[in-house]
Amino acid sequence: MKVNVQSVNFNADQKLIGFIQKKMDKLENFYSKVIFADVYLKVQKTSDKENKITEILLSIPGGDVMVKKTCKTFEECVDECVSSLQRQLIKRKEKSKAYA
Repeated sequence: MKVNVQSVNFNADQKLIGFIQKKMDKLENFYSKVIFADVYLKVQKTSDKENKITEILLSIPGGDVMVKKTCKTFEECVDECVSSLQRQLIKRKEKSKAYA
């Protein structure tokens, strides 16, 4: 799966990008028709400890799936986004099986 990572207000290091790619590749186990994923990483300028925002847009046939999470670290955000996407993809797959 092609994963586009865009970081806003900072430069993402190769270790973080590799972590994201590995997590996103696992989604193909749940739904094989994923076309691509856009991952947006943002840092908010606030005094909050939870100032890291991760948005993942997953392009699949029949409409895109969008998830947005705010956490203390990007790794934690990506984990939460991927688990949320897993649930959504499993639901989508079950619905498509029901119509087949």
